[in-house]
Amino acid sequence: MAAKTPSKLMLAGAAAIVALVGGTLAWRATHKPHNVIIFVADGLRSEIVDAQTAPALEALRREGVDFRNSHSMFPTVTTVNAASIATGHKPGDTGDFQNTVSAGSPALPFPVSSTLAPIESDPSIGLLNQRFGGNYLNEESLLALAHAQGFVTAAVGKEGPVAVQDVTARDGKGTIVIDDAFEDRFPVPDFITKAIKAVGLSKTPPDRGLNSWPGAYNMPGVRVANVEQQKWFVDLVSKVLLPRFKQSGKPFVMVFWSRDPDGTQHNQGDSLNTLTPGINGETSLKAVRNASDNLQALRDALKAQGLDKTTDIIVTADHGFSTISKESATSAAAKLKFDSVVPGYLPPGFVAIDLSKALNLPAFEPIGLPMMFDQGMAPKGGNALLGPDPKNPLLEIVAGGGSDLIYANGPDRKALVERAVAALTTQDYVSAIFVDDALGTIPGALPMSAIGLVGSAKTPRPAIVISFRSFLAPGCTRKPEELCAVEVADTTLQQGQGIHGALQRADTHNFMAAVGPDFRKGFVDPTPVSNADWTPTLAKILGVKLSPKGQLTGRVMAEALKGGKPVAGSHKTLTSAPAANGFVTTLRWQEADGRPYYDAGGAPGRAVGLK
Repeated sequence: MAAKTPSKLMLAGAAAIVALVGGTLAWRATHKPHNVIIFVADGLRSEIVDAQTAPALEALRREGVDFRNSHSMFPTVTTVNAASIATGHKPGDTGDFQNTVSAGSPALPFPVSSTLAPIESDPSIGLLNQRFGGNYLNEESLLALAHAQGFVTAAVGKEGPVAVQDVTARDGKGTIVIDDAFEDRFPVPDFITKAIKAVGLSKTPPDRGLNSWPGAYNMPGVRVANVEQQKWFVDLVSKVLLPRFKQSGKPFVMVFWSRDPDGTQHNQGDSLNTLTPGINGETSLKAVRNASDNLQALRDALKAQGLDKTTDIIVTADHGFSTISKESATSAAAKLKFDSVVPGYLPPGFVAIDLSKALNLPAFEPIGLPMMFDQGMAPKGGNALLGPDPKNPLLEIVAGGGSDLIYANGPDRKALVERAVAALTTQDYVSAIFVDDALGTIPGALPMSAIGLVGSAKTPRPAIVISFRSFLAPGCTRKPEELCAVEVADTTLQQGQGIHGALQRADTHNFMAAVGPDFRKGFVDPTPVSNADWTPTLAKILGVKLSPKGQLTGRVMAEALKGGKPVAGSHKTLTSAPAANGFVTTLRWQEADGRPYYDAGGAPGRAVGLK
């Protein structure tokens, strides 16, 4: 039988990829680095994976390394962890403190005129780059460094975290970036566009369809997983990218960011206004299976291309997940009536409302319009500006689900923060409070440096970070108990839907596993690890030199590599001075190789995993 001949389009693509990498590194004839695929299953809980719920995910961690003592960065949200996965640094260095951050004055023009910038947005990332020296993260990413050293690099999938993987690749000449924004946000090489057409894919990925519907306070959300959109990305990688990477003859590093199970768990309609089944319902489990099936399809494609023996597959989740509670007995916001909120439940922006009342400060939407919460209008997204002048707010409040950020401005910043912290300690929905070290010791709160939020970041640093109360759903029988976790959340979603963001073990315990030629086989790693450890570990495997600016770095997970030796871990606890009413914040973490790994934090009885 005659050997198959590569098509002209395939060869052209291979030649174009060689041109893209630019030949900046002469590969040694004696050794060629292995390929790497980083598969991010957004919002995948470690303990939900088994042979029934997610067979491909379970098989991978059984075959390779099972990082059972894994950790998400706090705040446990997407872009915070995307930045750590990309750079190997904690948030204090990257300045990615939440899915939305303050960019400082003057206001940015997108998506509306505001000082608050959403990072799950390609245009907003571009504006942050412009404001902060061309790279708002202030650290080079693994993909950028690998590309500069001759690797083919790509990032595909969810808008926001995909762009963060090589935040400076916005001209189509470096890392190939293709996300689900449904429009040509980034230039794509012509050979990729032609190949997409040639294999019969639509020019851009389909939208999420019914999967995007979150429901409302009186209507349940989705009952389907994000199957169609994610299949487009699997086909893109399997039919377009991998064949051309192989033909190029260059090693590659690629990030595949799956929206599921995150998007489906957020929007699921199995549990409207009830805590059970919450995110353990049928729809959420479909989303977990969808991510597992996507992983299997990519492994099959690697095998079909003959790349399976030379490719390391990394699977990680940016964070875990919990079920939403909107209940509070102390909040003034919960006692108000809003048009789109179940009576007695916390509305979006409850922190802004409660602090506005406690501190006697006017409240404004981020675009400067006054908030009318006394007239039945809840803050639209939870974010708010407090103070007499919205152009120069005293407090900027960023709602982040299970955690909120508060930025403080003005000449009396310390006194204002002390008053705000005192008010927060009286609320039953508050679990942990952290304050900027520059403000000194404030009773009831721990310093932000204790959780890796003080470093070399360029973006403004919050004055206060709040983690909300978490607990176990009554009557839940799932094991381990973290699968029953519920947390109060500052969100537009409903009680019973899914959320994350808090400093509690259900959110910090993300899925992590790896398999491939550089990793041990059948190894369960008991040492604490985190998303900040991926870049140092992969840089060692690939021979990529890192040049960190900040000091808040992850470690090489040497114990998981072939020939690796055990690394010891230890447990530690820190408790704040008590507030006037006795409120304290306690932090529980582990340590390995001089790096901290945060398990849970909060007041006693208010954080799952804090024992």
